[in-house]
Amino acid sequence: MVCGRSSVVRSYSRLDDSSMPKPSPKHALDPALIALGEAIRSMRSARRISQEELAHRSGIDRSFMSSIERGTQNPGVMTLVQIARGIGVALSEVLSEAGL
Repeated sequence: MVCGRSSVVRSYSRLDDSSMPKPSPKHALDPALIALGEAIRSMRSARRISQEELAHRSGIDRSFMSSIERGTQNPGVMTLVQIARGIGVALSEVLSEAGL
């Protein structure tokens, strides 16, 4: 049986007891992560893209997207690339908007 990526993600999330991603223990709420999350949220909202839609376009879970926008997650470079593509901008534009 061949499973799509979304069914694999959903299956994995059922194994986890928590419904929300755990905050990044070392960097949660770092000013840089808060600025990054605010930039993503601002750019997403300006384009009238819902958080759920951006998560879908980016291939990540909506609760993870929420955590990124709140500054409690420290996303990897490829996750940021996927988010920028989902918004329809270059990653450099997101980082510039965040002042990073």
